[in-house]
Amino acid sequence: MQFTVYILYSDKNKKYYIGSCQNIEERLTRHNSGRNKSTHSGMPWKILYQEYFDSRSDAVAREFSIKKMKSKIYIEKLISTKK
Repeated sequence: MQFTVYILYSDKNKKYYIGSCQNIEERLTRHNSGRNKSTHSGMPWKILYQEYFDSRSDAVAREFSIKKMKSKIYIEKLISTKK
């Protein structure tokens, strides 16, 4: 099964959220249903970026490498390169 690293964006609070999962459609539904404490205030979220990995460990490593950058500019550059 494939794993996804994703970046969501909230127009409501103008913030990005970075995560990883195995089923992106299900995960987006959970983010937008208010069941996730860290994202309920930004609903609705939309997917702006996705990367795919064969293992959970590779996906989690990539997720943390993006988060470690702590840079909105870096995130926006990633997003713009995938369009």
